[in-house]
Order: sequence, then C-alpha cells, then structure tokens
Amino acid sequence: MQVLLGVFYHSLGGFASGSFYMPFNKVKGWAWESYWIIGGLFSWLIVPPLAAYLTIPGFGEIIAHAAPKIIFLTFFMGLMWGIGGLSYGLGVRYLGMSLGNSVVLGFCAAFGAIVPSIYYNINPTEGKISFTDMLSTTGGQLVLLGVVLSITGIAISGKAGMMKEKELSEEEQKASIAEFNLVKGLIIAVLSGILSAFFNFGIEVGKPMAEAAVAKGLNPLFQNNVIFVVILWGGLTTNLIWTAILSIKNKTYGDFVNTSTPIAKNIMFSAMAGTTWFLQFFFYGMGESKLGNGASSWILHMSTIILTANMWGIYRKEWKGTAPKTKGTIAIGIIIILLSVMIVGIGNSLF
Repeated sequence: MQVLLGVFYHSLGGFASGSFYMPFNKVKGWAWESYWIIGGLFSWLIVPPLAAYLTIPGFGEIIAHAAPKIIFLTFFMGLMWGIGGLSYGLGVRYLGMSLGNSVVLGFCAAFGAIVPSIYYNINPTEGKISFTDMLSTTGGQLVLLGVVLSITGIAISGKAGMMKEKELSEEEQKASIAEFNLVKGLIIAVLSGILSAFFNFGIEVGKPMAEAAVAKGLNPLFQNNVIFVVILWGGLTTNLIWTAILSIKNKTYGDFVNTSTPIAKNIMFSAMAGTTWFLQFFFYGMGESKLGNGASSWILHMSTIILTANMWGIYRKEWKGTAPKTKGTIAIGIIIILLSVMIVGIGNSLF
C-alpha cells in the first residue's frame, strides 16, 4: 500500500512538473526573462515557505538550529540546480514540450538516480542504500533495470524528435514551437539535465532537517518541505542574477510596467506556472517519504514528468505533419518509459 501511495504521489508531482510551462504560453508581450522570474518568485520564494508553514510548524526554527555545513551544502546544491532549472526553461523554449523534456529529464533521471547511491558507497550511511546494495539485491537490480529502461525510452523519444526535425520545414516546426532550434536546444538540454540532478543531491544532504521535523512529532509525509525552502533559496539566487542580467542587456525590465501588454494577466499566468512548478516537489516529498529510496523516487518522478510533457506536446500538435513512423517512435518511447515506472515500483517494494 505504501508503494502504491508513493507512486500515486510521484504521479501527481510529475503531472504538475510536466504541466507547469503551459500557463507561460498564455503570457503576451513579455520577454522570457520577465515571465520566468515572476514565476520563479512564486516557485522558490513565496510558495515553499507557505507550504512549510502549513505542514511543518516551526520550520524556521529547524533551519536555524541545523548545522551550518548542512545549510551551506543544501543551499549550494540548490544553487547548482538553479543553473539546470534556468537552462531547462531555455531547453523547452527551443525544443518544445516533448523533445525538450525528454532530453533534459533523461540526463537528470540518470544522474539523480544513480549518483547518490554511489556516494553512499564512498560514505556509508545507516539507512541509505548504496550502489553495491542495489547490485546485490533483487529489488535493487529491478530498480536499476527500470533506470536503464527509462533512459532507453528517453533516447527513443529524442530520436523521434530528430526524425521530426528532418521531416518538417522550418516554418512547420515553428508553427508549434516559435523558437525551435535543435542544435542550441540540445546543448542547453544536456547541460540542464546534468545540473538539474543536483536537486536530488540537495534532498539527500538536507535530510537531517527532515529528520528533525519528524523527531518533533510532525507528519513524516511532509518532512521534506523544510529542505525545499533551503534548496530553493539557491535556485532563486541563480535565476534572479541571470534574469536581472538579461533584463538589463535586453532592456526588457520595462515589461512589468508596459501598459500595452496585459500586465495583470501576465502576472497571473506566471504565478500559476510558478505555483504549479512547486507542487511537483510538494508531492515528490510525499512520495519519497513513502518509498524512501532515492533512485526509485527520482526515476519515478522524472518518468511521470516526461510522460505528462509528451502528452501536452501531442495536445499542442508538436508532432503534426510528421510521418507515421515518427509518431510511432515517440509512442514506443512513451510506452517504454511507462514500463520503467512499473518496474521501479516493483523493485522498490522488494527492499
């Protein structure tokens, strides 16, 4: 039952993450950096403390009493993740919902799922599963098989994107993705995927704060919300600096007072995007509290995001005009990713 609940919560989080960019498509007349930072203020500064306040009373005290090393490392992981999150937005901007998410999250899934277990081989920690543990148990082997299958499905999805790029004219590509650029998008997406995995590392190093919340008798289901506050301070720092640089460089800082644009609606849609984005980790924390295994939780989360994003890509007709073989390729990729989710869930239940 706990495994089923964990998979359900991760599915909700994946749906939120795979859907969050949709409200940004409703923003009119603003530069990317303008709506991105408004969304980010809700994602990283406003909503996380609110969620922590509602679910972890006294979360500020827990943070204040945490070891400085824990705070620094958690913040630093968030800082690195912030670079990945920043480039994630650019990856989706240049590649679209389907291909952008598949490439970005493919690398993110691999690094985020495997690196923590390798770390626990180097630095054994009670209650944490090392890579050796995964190799030596049936459950661990199934989880690793799920990781391999997920990456295979992601690679097939990426192949479908390249087939699409060859089949459609530039005008047809930009009919659904206004700024489509395969080479630029792939470079950014690979960088984003690697750095985005640092969020999972941040959760690992920030665990003492979550454990302190549980020790106070608070609901373990929401224990990770206190960690997210600190991680997202790092994400906010990175994104605030970069969007400020872009606003000055592109002279787009006037977007917020440009009365020729629907300012109120733009803020509303950006806020919706940012809030929806945070919900991915709100539910991720709930799922992780049920499953408890970093690799399982991370790969389930990434896979459900990819599935959702591809569904939105189909809804937005990003594959319109492609050959049946191309559409079949993306369908096979999605099916394999779905299979990987099931295998990871089964593997986790055997630990």
